[in-house]
Amino acid sequence: MGDITPPAYPTLFFFEVGQWWDYAMLLVVIALLAGAAWLAQRNMWVVLALFVVVPIALTIFWWPHSTAGTASAGWFPIVKQYSALAGSLCLVALQVFPRLRHNRWYLLIPPIILAVNIAEAVVRDFQCYGIHGVDPSQGMVTWGGPWNIMNGIAGILNLLAISGWVGIFVSKGKERALVWGDLTIGWIIAYDLWNFAYVYNCLADRAWYSGVALLAACTIPALMSFGRGAWIQYRAYTLTLWSGVVLTFPHFMHDSMFAHRSSHNPWALLIVSAAALIANVWMFVAHVRVIVTKQRNPFTQEIHADEATYASWVRDLASAEDKELIAARLGTTPQEAGFVAADSR
Repeated sequence: MGDITPPAYPTLFFFEVGQWWDYAMLLVVIALLAGAAWLAQRNMWVVLALFVVVPIALTIFWWPHSTAGTASAGWFPIVKQYSALAGSLCLVALQVFPRLRHNRWYLLIPPIILAVNIAEAVVRDFQCYGIHGVDPSQGMVTWGGPWNIMNGIAGILNLLAISGWVGIFVSKGKERALVWGDLTIGWIIAYDLWNFAYVYNCLADRAWYSGVALLAACTIPALMSFGRGAWIQYRAYTLTLWSGVVLTFPHFMHDSMFAHRSSHNPWALLIVSAAALIANVWMFVAHVRVIVTKQRNPFTQEIHADEATYASWVRDLASAEDKELIAARLGTTPQEAGFVAADSR
């Protein structure tokens, strides 16, 4: 690990020291992304503006020219934007068209998109193992090492623990949140550690915003009462919005006054990937244990639906029909599964 050239700027282990406005802008980005996703979840006019009108206008008039000569040039940012946008619109369709909510083939779309995105990042982590210096494909400094292999394994475990998509439901509240309960809090934390390590390993100088800010913008709402179970919706929406920002303002992360670079510290790289690997091993073992002990099928059933947190989401947010369907897949009743409040029994 001694082959890494130290950066010529002062660092604080994970990132450069920076200025106060770097930290203030981090909070602003988190708040704006989370707030826009919250509005899009609740208002179809916001969805129309953010995910249809604005992308079409920028595609025609701005994005073909905005990234020329910048680190955001090339096909990858464009593909990321449109794949994220397609994923977001697929989730919106579940809100708008009730007949899709119990279509097993349509419900395969969210896990497929999620799995493909994880797989792409895993492949990239393994590729970066052999890069030492400026990455010719990205134009950024990248230092490959054992951390890439560790985090690639973490990503594979995270992907293999995706389950229960057949149980995605739309909440009965006015926000019509998309609840995917098998993406448990434990899975989300493991995903966040893996995804941050991926960005930190492979897109180091983007990790302040594309790692810390972007992950915080979808995870903080998911940990609050209004975002219970709806992590996938916040993740898709915030990723779509941020991908658009990167194309629209390509200098923001790279050479503006708000750019905040990685420390390129080998011990920092090792620590974040080790944390990701440990978290994902723990999560995967726990996931498999539930599958084995309760004899659950991850392709046709919800694995964790009768656990306390998931059961509370179903109890508070699911319609009576969805409660019956989820319980039937578990071979029980809504009452026995804890999906009905005690005073309603």
